[in-house]
Amino acid sequence: MNQIKEIKSDRIGDKYYEVQHSSGLKIFIFPKVNNTSTYAVFGTKYGSIDMCFKTSEQNEPNKVPAGIAHYLEHKLFESEDGDAFERYAKTGASANAYTSFDATCYLFSCTENVYESLEILLDFVQSPYFTEQTVQKEQGIIGQEIRMYDDDPQWRVLFNLLGALYQTHPVKTDIAGTVESIAKITPELLYQCYHTFYNLNNMALGIAGNVDVDKVLELCDKMLKPSKPTSVDRIFEKEPIEIVKSRVEQKLSVAVPIFELGFKEDAGKDRLTVKEMAETEILLNLLASDASPLFRRLLDAGLINQSSFSYEYFEGPGYSTVIFSGESKDPDTVAEEIKKEIASIRENGLDKAAFERSKKAVYGRIVSSFNSVDYLANSMVSDAFSGRDVFSYLDSVATAEYEDVQNRLKCQLKPEYSALSIVKPLD
Repeated sequence: MNQIKEIKSDRIGDKYYEVQHSSGLKIFIFPKVNNTSTYAVFGTKYGSIDMCFKTSEQNEPNKVPAGIAHYLEHKLFESEDGDAFERYAKTGASANAYTSFDATCYLFSCTENVYESLEILLDFVQSPYFTEQTVQKEQGIIGQEIRMYDDDPQWRVLFNLLGALYQTHPVKTDIAGTVESIAKITPELLYQCYHTFYNLNNMALGIAGNVDVDKVLELCDKMLKPSKPTSVDRIFEKEPIEIVKSRVEQKLSVAVPIFELGFKEDAGKDRLTVKEMAETEILLNLLASDASPLFRRLLDAGLINQSSFSYEYFEGPGYSTVIFSGESKDPDTVAEEIKKEIASIRENGLDKAAFERSKKAVYGRIVSSFNSVDYLANSMVSDAFSGRDVFSYLDSVATAEYEDVQNRLKCQLKPEYSALSIVKPLD
């Protein structure tokens, strides 16, 4: 029996439906009847960091080679009857997939044939087909992809940073693995990881747009194959708070040096609460948005350009880092200026007027994103995996207090746990 719960925001008037489906799958439906397009995401809580795990039915942990989650993403589009992309071509939907550090998601967007496209999505993700021949063929394709990313400046500046920050956590390992690790992948390993993580109790479906809730659930009733309830324990070595090195540099084909400055945090076992995430976003907006004094100083000094400078809170199971990135002729000076600004705020406190402006800016950005069906579908799935929800985050931003945002500095942006990654031009 499906359990349906309506979740409404009194603050903005929007609502969505959370369904605990009888198959074990959590389904999130966000009707936007005036929207011309629809976006759907079918995801599993399984990413590149999940290389050591134990199910509730096992006594010993499984250790698998790096890159299997990404490998599975590639292989699931294939079946004995052909390619899922060919099926989508007949409905006119635009389909894709991605593997992140902690999730794998399959998606499509369309303006018509919504339910036909949803049926394809629910079908191929539940229908694995791996043979020795197709697995070996994919090793060559993914091997080429890995070598391509080895020369990608944006990719290298990130993973060089993660290697400088993290000692044991697998977040420092390339999402696609290495040429050596994927050579160890077999059909048996793929099926083992598939049946562990592609259990519907470990997955979520998010759909937003011009959809009818009853029609979506009718199709899900037809297509979903019930899964035996089970849980997966992800196992990581204890990650020390200390970093590996404070600076790493590489030369690649770039016109201007690019950089990422990361501030590592003690992630512990529990991820940040919705409230803490909201406070962090307000703090970072105040510190480094294009309306901040820091941004203006760096821009006026010619140290950054307006289009590339950015910040993000990069977090997941067992890892947590604030990252500033951009292009600069002098990344070391940019890093020092960022640290000086953080030290000044830590010593003198946040400017209260700037805090209010930042809070309003973050709130406005989130409200406007509720017009985006891809944001809604992706957020509902990612929030399901992290134990958060989209309306609670909006409420936490709206009710954030000055003192709480100031207190985030007690556990964030500590210079002794920072590292700078730079990619410079070859010449």
